[in-house]
Amino acid sequence: MKYLLSVLAACLMAVTAWAATDVKTDVKEVSTPGGLSAWLVEDHSLPFVALELGFQGGTSLDAPTRRGAIYLMTGLLQEGSGDLDAREFARRADELAARFYFDSSDDSVTISVRFLTEHRAQVLALLRDVLMQPRYDQDAVDRVRAQVLSGLRSAAYDPDDIAGRTLNKLLYGDHPYGVTGEGTLETVASLTRDDMLDAHSAVFARDRVHVAAVGDITAEALAGALDDLLGGLPETGEPMPAVTVPDIQGGTTVVDFQTPQSVVLFAQPGIEQDDPDFFAAFVMNTILGGDGFASRLMLEVRENRGLTYGIYTYLVLGDLAVSYLGGFSSSNARVAEAIDVVRTEWERAATEGFTEDEVARAKTYLTGAYPLRFDGNGRIASILVAMQEADLPIDYIATRNDKVNAVTVADVNRVAAELLQPELLQFVVVGQPEGLAAATSN
Repeated sequence: MKYLLSVLAACLMAVTAWAATDVKTDVKEVSTPGGLSAWLVEDHSLPFVALELGFQGGTSLDAPTRRGAIYLMTGLLQEGSGDLDAREFARRADELAARFYFDSSDDSVTISVRFLTEHRAQVLALLRDVLMQPRYDQDAVDRVRAQVLSGLRSAAYDPDDIAGRTLNKLLYGDHPYGVTGEGTLETVASLTRDDMLDAHSAVFARDRVHVAAVGDITAEALAGALDDLLGGLPETGEPMPAVTVPDIQGGTTVVDFQTPQSVVLFAQPGIEQDDPDFFAAFVMNTILGGDGFASRLMLEVRENRGLTYGIYTYLVLGDLAVSYLGGFSSSNARVAEAIDVVRTEWERAATEGFTEDEVARAKTYLTGAYPLRFDGNGRIASILVAMQEADLPIDYIATRNDKVNAVTVADVNRVAAELLQPELLQFVVVGQPEGLAAATSN
């Protein structure tokens, strides 16, 4: 057993070094006899495979009265399947030197598996039982539910969580994006084992799965393994929720919370990834608030005025809605000033645009940092599944930097004028900010 763990550790370190210096972009599409498809980066230099499964829908598939069911169900996937209870499942995975990771988000449930080539059949058989024969033993349900409830109680007193929940509710109302995927104390407390089985069948279906494999496996072997692994899943799962548009009216909402430092989130309408102007918006955001200490907002809010330790912005690309978000924290005495600076910089970017030097530096940063994302087989497999979920082409890795480099200063400034809407900036402030009333508007 110690030998197998040493081999796995060596493989992980070697793969990380390999990926950091030589990103592989030879992605093949594999079609199985049973009608499934997957993306594969084949490399036989190490006896190691990373397999990633993404099931679209995620916690957004929860019924309104069962919020948190899919999150709880995902947390129970490693708590036993088939003839193995939670302890036996963990022991069997350890014997095989296999690693399983289960996660859920608004838009997907992901399963990540790492295994040695020699144990492929046994590891995939273990995963097949997770998908086809989940146990959801009552003691496991009760134990994991208690952990979730504890997290929800803690989140109720966390200003960052409060800000996120408040902003999502303002933007999305009763849409699934407007509620937390973890559920509420009331809904989670009421969940039953039958709810876990219903959540399982809602998510795990052939019509929503995306697959990527990276490492020591051939296309033929992957095709056969996937039909065996996924062929028994139902053809369809729960219907996908409706696409929506965030309701962003502008203004400031204050949530009174006793803390010396206010947490601030802000939002405005975003841009779709398939929009022809997306890469211009991507470069623009990097300059405005996406490039850490080099961004305009960081310079003006932190460096020049000392109003925060950090500020950020990013384009949110959800399956069901898009938006443009940012956030920072500031002392209660100065948070109103910080918000004014953000509005001013938003307006300045929209009306004056950006310089040639700013655009050039942003493009250099974006293209230079991109290869660093591919820091191992597992990370590459995760990226490939995310690409499929976003409906990106299979050659995106090879062409992405070309799209960034094609952006001109004129493109960035035109998009800034069109996309940035300072009058629609919606702020949520959690704290006791001086000079801001508890439900003010622009």
